[in-house]
Amino acid sequence: MHPDTSLLQPSRPSERSRNYLGLALIASIALTACAGKEAAKPEAQLVYTNANILTVDQSNAQAEAVAIRDGKILAVGAAKDIAGFIGANTKVVDLQGKTMIPGIYDAHSHFAVAKLTGTFVADLNSPPIGTVRNIGDIVTLLKAQQAKVGAKEWVSGSGYDDTLLAEKRHPTRADLDQISATQPIFLTHVSGHLAVANSAALALAGITASTPNPEGGVIRKNAKGEPDGVLEETALYLVAKIRPALTDAQQREGIRLAGQWYASHGVTTANHGAATTPALLKMLDETALAGKLPIRVVTWSGFDTMDAVDKVKLSSGKIKVGGVKEFSDGSIQGYTGYLGEHYHTPFHGDTHYRGFPRFTREDLAARVLKVHESGRQIMIHANGDAAIDDVLYAYRKAQEASPRKDARQVLIHSQMMREDQLDEVKRLAAIPSFFVLHTYYWGDRHRDIFIGPDRASRISPARSAKERGLVYTIHTDTPIVPMEPMRLIWSAVNRATTSGVVLGAEQRIPVADALRATTINAAYQNFEEKERGSIEVGKYADMVVLSDNLAKVDPMAIKDIKVLETIVEGQSVYQAAR
Repeated sequence: MHPDTSLLQPSRPSERSRNYLGLALIASIALTACAGKEAAKPEAQLVYTNANILTVDQSNAQAEAVAIRDGKILAVGAAKDIAGFIGANTKVVDLQGKTMIPGIYDAHSHFAVAKLTGTFVADLNSPPIGTVRNIGDIVTLLKAQQAKVGAKEWVSGSGYDDTLLAEKRHPTRADLDQISATQPIFLTHVSGHLAVANSAALALAGITASTPNPEGGVIRKNAKGEPDGVLEETALYLVAKIRPALTDAQQREGIRLAGQWYASHGVTTANHGAATTPALLKMLDETALAGKLPIRVVTWSGFDTMDAVDKVKLSSGKIKVGGVKEFSDGSIQGYTGYLGEHYHTPFHGDTHYRGFPRFTREDLAARVLKVHESGRQIMIHANGDAAIDDVLYAYRKAQEASPRKDARQVLIHSQMMREDQLDEVKRLAAIPSFFVLHTYYWGDRHRDIFIGPDRASRISPARSAKERGLVYTIHTDTPIVPMEPMRLIWSAVNRATTSGVVLGAEQRIPVADALRATTINAAYQNFEEKERGSIEVGKYADMVVLSDNLAKVDPMAIKDIKVLETIVEGQSVYQAAR
């Protein structure tokens, strides 16, 4: 899934640190004895001690203290051993038994737009995220937004979910025309894969009864053959591209707010997993240079922007250009996910409907090959198993045509990945990134409406990935759902739905694995596992202090754990009110 990014102005992994020899020397000086006499230990600038540290190293070792110098981890181990790094100028923080974990590494979200909903566009989410229960609530909130922006500006809203509305349908142009038929109004679905436009917005986009469906999209029509306002997949861009972008000041404020939000939930490296433009990339870097971005951000370019973003000079040290993002299908709950078998509940009475792909299999393979041959990493959104088939075909063909070691091809969401597809993922050494929070937010409806109980019980098959020894990640896809890493881990461990039912108990994973999937594995996904993702000597001191030990609390209580402090490269960037 992806959010509405049209309000923003309009790859390869960046060069990784190669100073491993220097880091090894630091570790050697810090932790070894020489010729029977202990070597001199460098003085730490900061030491956290009396802690329960879950290092997430290769053996999942625990420690009591960590020493930091120049933003990197100098030593980690028993408190008595780390005491040797404490000097006259060392700041010592006694954590009084609190749990420390590596900083959360966001495997996939849409950082730059994460705080736009509710700030600059109306928040149309239903419970448990928002308050909308019917189309009348949507109309009320949009009227309030209209009063805020005035009578001449576009009225925008985001996050509505037709399956949670009392009417069990999408709003239409007729519903929005109740607010105004002359002032443009544009709403995006919670999935980001559908939208609704009123008559004014459709007219400005030139959409009429005779407008053909764009490739990879659908303009829905009513019984009279007229557009009803609902736009699927690429069709929504026909309107989105003419909607005025937010001002420069609004976008910068959105970035600032997102940085604070992510930091408050323990995220030390965020992801903007959308088609980043040069303008947005510069804005992120400038915001960081201005001291208004407390965390790091890895951005993904799009197929059409990958060359342009690579030419942007970055100066802050906090922004990195990662891989190239592409789409294979849409959203299962929007009926645009591409399935191998028909949807459980027929779509508009069509008992054979399986959704549809964004590209033909061969067209997708051609796009992947171009990215692959450029040396860049590729990550493709794929929810339905038919879409995953197409992605795996494209990845396999790219490797056959141009073999590359350690390409780390990624499948984003991987909702309906089958067992045989997981076997192919292993053969390709690819990485599935699971949107496991679907089991909570949409699990009941996947079971009852979209894909039925059997297929729903194994969405986001993390346990099957674990059993094959795959490196996999889990993600929130914010702003599709809130940036709540503890709830993300909780969801992977418990697989509980909003009704409290366990959906697919056999796909639950241990807490330690869920933690790895949000830290070291996510760093690995972005070629940063030697620099971040675990609390080990030589790595950046990205760490989080928690209110409880997520390894020991009742698994159902993991979602209630609070972040007390977030540390990025040795600097405290968030502290909870005490």
